[in-house]
Parts: sequence; structure tokens; C-alpha cells
Amino acid sequence: MKYGIALFPSKRIQDFANSYRKRYDSHYSLIPPHVTLKDPFEADGQQIGEMVKELRKIAAETDVIPLKVTKFSSFYPASNVIYLKVEPNETLQRLHERLHSGIFADKPEFVFVPHITIGRDLPSAEYADVYGQLRMQDVHFEETVDRFHLLYQLENGSWTVYETFLVGGKGQE
Repeated sequence: MKYGIALFPSKRIQDFANSYRKRYDSHYSLIPPHVTLKDPFEADGQQIGEMVKELRKIAAETDVIPLKVTKFSSFYPASNVIYLKVEPNETLQRLHERLHSGIFADKPEFVFVPHITIGRDLPSAEYADVYGQLRMQDVHFEETVDRFHLLYQLENGSWTVYETFLVGGKGQE
């Protein structure tokens, strides 16, 4: 089965992102706006059981996660992806590193750039037009997130929460 690890921002940020995603993101119906902490990976039932134990430990040792969304940005020329930039911070970086070590050891495909995708799979002309307009807008959201999620992919390609992990020493229910 395919799994991934992400955090979801507040409804306010999700609503803002979705106002663009519904027009520009081909994955709009598959997953809510999120910050990917670990790209999709394959695991079986036994592996996921071990991973859940490790994720509980990581969550218990992780502080609440500050999220500061500051602007629209893009991965161009590598891809025509438009995103909301999440300012990097030590807590996010450390969490990302822990999710790529130990039993999660695998090298990420890309350098970690915290972001919320709002557009993908756009033809070049549309990408240039949309990004040209969006990058002029002021964006400013600040909040803290107190959980991250292990997700799994359903047969139709959509993602759903397998388990939620509270951070900031709150422990698990």
C-alpha cells in the first residue's frame, strides 16, 4: 500500500488555497491542501505497524510546528508547479529530517521546500499567466500546527488519514 506523511494547515489557509486549487490543481479532489513531510512510499502491514510506533515517538519529541505562509512561488523551470511558500523553520526541518532517517531512511528526491501546492499540470502559457498574476498578491498567514498525519492512498488515487500524531508533548489518545 502507498503511504505519505503530511500536515494540514488551518481551515482558513485551506480555504484560501482551495480558492485557487479548484481551478489550477489537478489533485484538488484527491487530497486537501497540505505540506508534504514525506513523499509517498510503499509499506506492508508489518512495516506500517513499526512506523506508527516510531511516528508516535517522533511526535512526542516534536514541538508545535510554526507555519508562516508568505507568498506565491513556483518550482519553474523544474516544473510548472505554483505553490504557497511556507517559510522554513527549525521545527519543520528537524521533523522532515527525522522522517528520512532510522526506519524511514531514504533520501528525499528533492531538497525540502515546505509549501502548499495550488497549481500543477498547467500548460506553459497558462502557467506563465496565472503565476504572473498570483506573485503580485500579498499573502500572510501565521499559525501553529499541533499534529501531522500518516496518510494512505485509496484505489481511486485519493488520500485519507491512517493515523494522526499530536506534537508538543500532548501524547496520543
